[in-house]
Amino acid sequence: MKISLSILSVSALALCSSVTLAQDSGPASVSTEAVQQAFGAKLDFSDKTDFEDARKGLIAQFTDGVIRDAAGKVVWDMKSYAFENSEKAPSTVNPSLWRQERLNNIAGLFKVTDGIYQVRGLDLSNMTIIEGKSGLIVVDPLVSMETASAAMALYRKNVGQRPVKAVIYSHSHVDHYGGVKGVVTEADVATGKVKVYAPHGFLEHAVSENVYAGTAMSRRAQYMYGALLPKSPSGQVGAGLGKTTSRGTVGLIAPTDLIGQSGQPTEQLNIDGLQIEFQLTPGTEAPAEMNMYIPAYRALGAAENATHTLHNILTIRGAQVRDPSVWSSYLDDAVVRYGSKTDVLFAQHHWPTWGTAKVSAMLADQRDMYRYINDQTLRLINLGYTPLEIADELKTLPPALAKKWYNRDYYGSMSHNVRAVYQRYMGFYDGNPANLNPLPPVEAASKYVKFMGGEDRVIAQARQSYEQGDYRWVAEVMKHVVFANPQSAAGKALLAQALEQMGYQTENGTWRNAMLMGAYELRKGVPKGAAGTATPDTIKAMPLDMYFDYLGIRLNGPKAAQSGDFKLNWVFSNPAETHVVTVRAGALTHRKGDAAPDATATLALTRATLDAITLGQTTFDKAMSDGSIRISGDRSAVTKLFADLDDFPIFFNIVTP
Repeated sequence: MKISLSILSVSALALCSSVTLAQDSGPASVSTEAVQQAFGAKLDFSDKTDFEDARKGLIAQFTDGVIRDAAGKVVWDMKSYAFENSEKAPSTVNPSLWRQERLNNIAGLFKVTDGIYQVRGLDLSNMTIIEGKSGLIVVDPLVSMETASAAMALYRKNVGQRPVKAVIYSHSHVDHYGGVKGVVTEADVATGKVKVYAPHGFLEHAVSENVYAGTAMSRRAQYMYGALLPKSPSGQVGAGLGKTTSRGTVGLIAPTDLIGQSGQPTEQLNIDGLQIEFQLTPGTEAPAEMNMYIPAYRALGAAENATHTLHNILTIRGAQVRDPSVWSSYLDDAVVRYGSKTDVLFAQHHWPTWGTAKVSAMLADQRDMYRYINDQTLRLINLGYTPLEIADELKTLPPALAKKWYNRDYYGSMSHNVRAVYQRYMGFYDGNPANLNPLPPVEAASKYVKFMGGEDRVIAQARQSYEQGDYRWVAEVMKHVVFANPQSAAGKALLAQALEQMGYQTENGTWRNAMLMGAYELRKGVPKGAAGTATPDTIKAMPLDMYFDYLGIRLNGPKAAQSGDFKLNWVFSNPAETHVVTVRAGALTHRKGDAAPDATATLALTRATLDAITLGQTTFDKAMSDGSIRISGDRSAVTKLFADLDDFPIFFNIVTP
């Protein structure tokens, strides 16, 4: 009986392997050059405040530039961004995005204020190091163990050798917990030497996001972060929120203490002799998130709720839609609670903001930004506008908000955020019954191309539109040619050119990456090789309920419906839990409780055995042979279950059918 239990290694952030795509791009067109020049004329590039703030408090630069894992593989490389040293933007990069990525290049160890330090530019996110009475409180230990370890080494070399007493995860995204084992050990946490704090709901959301829809998110995140693209003026220049994601070892140590279980808006704790007030902000940038205020240092940590960019209401890699109304309300609450008594605002991306008035202004501006997006989208919904119409109507924020650099579209965008608000309130359907049951892409594409006079005629007309700089229309038309005929070399080439020019023009880092990734794959095909963050730590952290949920997701329903119904008792001795799994009419349901007397079969095992099989350290067959798993009853039911599970390929086609 050959049974596969593997859960694919997938990730919302798609931490890619060392594969880097070959450069194969064109120059900026005349139309793109004109767009860049006009865009640059709209903004005040003489304002150097952000550059002053981004360099303020610098203690030591990250001079090495490169971080490697134990095997010598490069997991982080800031040297590859050296081409961004020039102040003048190349014609292949939006001048506003170029400015943002030059700011993101300022890397090293910084003193935020007395008692608070940050390491920036060693990963997509920041690590904040807070001095307590006897040791250190580390906030958000980056993506990878290797980058987190390098960040701690930079601090200890230049500041001191104090031990880590606590780790705080500000929220449930992997770039804020994945490097924890570069900061502390599991043994230190298990013995109580180190506490790990996180907001209520952290583990559920950290695990589910990386597993349930993790394969699709991983694939789409390759487009969003562009980690495989070459670093160059015509390739990846950053992601707006930071440079990109590191490629090292991702871990997870479960929190020892959850904050916010009482349901109160704030909670005060004394951590290593330091009083910290946590403001719970669920449903903002993450389902489980929290800000923190440190009275002794008059400092407010905004997690990822107030950074130097318009953030995502719905990230283009995919996630649950966030609530900009709630987000705005929490920022308003932060202004009221902390604005007048805060000297510095720091976040887990970008650089801090100093000065009480400037802190209150930034929080208020971003509060108003998210409220505007929410309310104006709803206004247009109620006037009968569709998602694309709203995106075309609400292209920019009002001038008073749009002129603030920290409200620009570097990571989120007005275009996809207003469509996310529409989705939150109205769903996928725009109300037009013609769009209620549209043809699938390939069939629709074939009919479009036929109606438009055939492939050659469509390409010829699209080339004229390309020469006129109408790249959005070229992409719209050529995607039909490519889906109607995936072998169309001319169609793929022209679509790639259109996406490339659109990527060059956009202010949004993630849009640029997505468009340039699409152009690459049209030219070269789908690349191979990637790793994710459903690591051993993530798998072990999954409650058994979530594990069986994921089995249900992997179950091929139509196939299972033909295989017949059955019921399995899973009896675990460590921990002592019993789960009854029922497969009926192609659906897998499960419940925790007593074993079912009418079960088709019963499996007796430990959680450690299940984890070992899941991680490929052993097989189901070996576990039965050595007695790690004992099955009583009809063994064929177990065989049927795992024979009907789908494996999810990490790569699937996006710009081609």
